[in-house]
Amino acid sequence: MKKDIVIVGAGPAGLSFASSLESTGLRVLVVEKCSSATLADPPVDGRDIALTHLSRKILSELGVWDRLPGDEIFPIRKARVVDGKSPYLLQFDRDKGPEQDLGFLVSNHLLRKALHERVSGCENIQLLTGTTAKSVVAGRDGAQVNLSNEEMVNASLIVAADSRFSEIRRNTGIPASMHDFGRVAIVCRMKHRQSNQATAWECFHYGQTLAVLPLSEYESSIVITVPTDRADHFMTQPVSAFNQDVEQQFGGKLGAMDLNGERFAYPLVAVWANRFVGPRFAVIGDAAVGMHPVTAHGFNLGLRGQHTLAGLVRSAAGAGRDISSDSLLKRYESTHRRAARPIYLGTNAIVKLFTNDLPLHRLARKVVLHLGNAFPPIRQVITNQLTETTR
Repeated sequence: MKKDIVIVGAGPAGLSFASSLESTGLRVLVVEKCSSATLADPPVDGRDIALTHLSRKILSELGVWDRLPGDEIFPIRKARVVDGKSPYLLQFDRDKGPEQDLGFLVSNHLLRKALHERVSGCENIQLLTGTTAKSVVAGRDGAQVNLSNEEMVNASLIVAADSRFSEIRRNTGIPASMHDFGRVAIVCRMKHRQSNQATAWECFHYGQTLAVLPLSEYESSIVITVPTDRADHFMTQPVSAFNQDVEQQFGGKLGAMDLNGERFAYPLVAVWANRFVGPRFAVIGDAAVGMHPVTAHGFNLGLRGQHTLAGLVRSAAGAGRDISSDSLLKRYESTHRRAARPIYLGTNAIVKLFTNDLPLHRLARKVVLHLGNAFPPIRQVITNQLTETTR
């Protein structure tokens, strides 16, 4: 089999990259271990993704945004950060102007479904499901993927989008730095009696954190981050006790709270690939940078990275140049590293500061929150970074 580009992994990054290449006429193969039925109708996984304005723009250009159910896109109008039991809040508001929303919440399974629908309508893209890439050989003279169905695919460019624990990245000799936070994120949805007023809350309690993200007015997405050895307690806790526990952690701000659906647990490990490219090879999405979810930038960063690489490939293809030249891939790497490194390091610094309960760290947390409120320019810079707008 011969293709111009082989993408390993049909997650959001892989599918968005594939759909970005529709107009190029390039022959694209997407290899995915999941079944076609699972891709077409992904199961609910409990994750609600906070999308920035840039991500909405990219998804709109791809023809994906309009495929999302309108009543399942939830705006975030305000954000609040709480430290421990302190009544003091770091506040982020965007009440005026055409971009009054800080961001938008959309369920992960709906995003995956919309991306799959989009790719399925592209004539130049082939989806090969129920198949894995056993090995990859990539060099300046060409690249080859050996598949689990015993086929071999020759390609000009191979792109790994197969998760932060990418086997293809490892197979091509690209090392990655991994940081296991020793914590687990427990996610679910909860109904509540009082309006959430489209406000997102990040509560850094001592020993654990609680994020409450607004969906419909009386339903929110809940993310509880706890040390790994306490995760089972929250996952197996009786529903009534779990409800009371979350309501108490949140100080009763939304009144009585009731679990709506299942609870899901995700171990937290951050990943930074030491290189994003090799000869005729690139990594995108979590295979390049896997983020801690506290700043909600993982999906957005992956979408931005594929957008960068796809733009370079489209330009090269349109001009009749090599779509996998060293100069093209190096440009992608340098551009994406500049965008990703501050967010990655900043996120890890926030996690370190706000999950360390030593007295000095507690004091530093309070200072950071007060500085953020006391100096509007600082708060505006943070807001623009979080929302990916320039206003």
